[in-house]
Amino acid sequence: MSEGLRHLVVVPVVLPLACGAIMLLIDERRHAAKSAMGLASIALIACAALALIANANVTSMYALGDWRPPFGIVLVADRLALMMVLLSAVIAFAAVRFSIARWQRAGPRFHSLVQFLLAGLNGAFLTGDLFNLFVFFELLLAASYGLALHGSGRVRVRESLHYIVINLTASLFFLVGVSLLYGVTGTLNMADMAQRIPGVPGADRVLVEVGAAILAIAFLVKAGMWPLGFWLPSTYAASSAPAAALFSILSKVGIYAVLRLWLLLFDAGTGATLLLAGGIATIAYGTSAMLASQELARTAGASLLISSGTLLAAMGTGIPEAIGPALYYLAVSTLGAAAFFLLVELVERVRQPGANLLAVSAEVFAGPAPDADGEDSTEAKMPAMAAILAVAFLGCALLVAGLPPMPAFIGKFALFTALLAPAAVPVAGWILLALITVSGLASIMAMARAGMRIFWGSRLRSQRIRLVEIAPVAGLMAVSLGLTVAAGPVMSYMQQAEREVHSPRGYVEKVLSRP
Repeated sequence: MSEGLRHLVVVPVVLPLACGAIMLLIDERRHAAKSAMGLASIALIACAALALIANANVTSMYALGDWRPPFGIVLVADRLALMMVLLSAVIAFAAVRFSIARWQRAGPRFHSLVQFLLAGLNGAFLTGDLFNLFVFFELLLAASYGLALHGSGRVRVRESLHYIVINLTASLFFLVGVSLLYGVTGTLNMADMAQRIPGVPGADRVLVEVGAAILAIAFLVKAGMWPLGFWLPSTYAASSAPAAALFSILSKVGIYAVLRLWLLLFDAGTGATLLLAGGIATIAYGTSAMLASQELARTAGASLLISSGTLLAAMGTGIPEAIGPALYYLAVSTLGAAAFFLLVELVERVRQPGANLLAVSAEVFAGPAPDADGEDSTEAKMPAMAAILAVAFLGCALLVAGLPPMPAFIGKFALFTALLAPAAVPVAGWILLALITVSGLASIMAMARAGMRIFWGSRLRSQRIRLVEIAPVAGLMAVSLGLTVAAGPVMSYMQQAEREVHSPRGYVEKVLSRP
């Protein structure tokens, strides 16, 4: 890799940090300037990630200050990390673009918080140092606390406080786990730790396992694994639309950390049963939550739980070929959840106040769903904007449920192929296949029920919806359709990333090599 491209590795971390700091010095009333700076920063991050992906034949390592590992801090850009950086940039661009209409004015420092969140996300994906993984986690969490509270409101404040307490507790577990691993191995560089752990004496091996288990708890809280992810649907539903769209990538940070450290520091069989069982339980919990949800935002949060459970269970099967389809599904399900969170804001704006409660009451008493003013509106005509929202809702429903032509169908089909490849499919594999199928059916039922309530069973209000608000939703849907069209090369890229994480020797050699 050329010297210029090598320096691009640091751009996704340094650029949003600098941009966010500069925005703090700009008058808070200059929203147009801040939004332009934020969008430009995110676009440059995406361009840097694309340039590195185009030259991703080798893993790129960047030593900060030219201090060589294991003593210096390093950033490592491989296929998995770059995919996550690009995914974060796409979602952040859509969220910031959506916020221009109104949400950027709902509270102070919105654009700075988005940039700091991006810096933390990208640092967590790219870092090769365990302690700096903790630092970047804390940076993105601190920014997410501000974004969760953005817009104020009693429900939002209450759920945000729950979110803050839970994540602070998880951060304490994170720090304890890092301390134990450092105390035993004497290093924080992840590649160096991978070399030292096999040589740890038997007396200290228990400390390594305890440290890894404590780290796993911290990561799985953030990934939303049942029963550790009970907080996720309520918190995300209470957040503002752009914040919730950004948060759709946060649960995948925990999954990324588990996948990265698990296969780098230990063999694939360590803890696989726990991941499989936890993933299956999370799918079941998310499916139940989706069927029970009466609010669209909670339905979107439940879909995130289903996707997290699917990914964790796929990792726990112990089938290396399942990781590539799982990574493809990670990207498309996250895009779908982000688009859904943005769309929920627009749909709820045109609904009558109290429409959810009235619809539930109508179901209980077996009558037609009334309007908020008490009139039967089953024959009400849909406004033109409602027709656009209905088409967007249909697209989100297909994406969340995993139906063609959306790419989630391709991801699930490829995952099924990998799970059925062994000559003797284990019982857990059949359970996972059945649950994924049932969760898709439950998603169809939940989305169809919500769509009929909103667009057929109630009178919609005439509300102004600007192009700048509907365009990000359409953009995320277009990216998803692009992943369907380019499914071949994208799946090939994911399978190459799968081989890299399952064969970490190249990662270790690249980081610890001397020029």
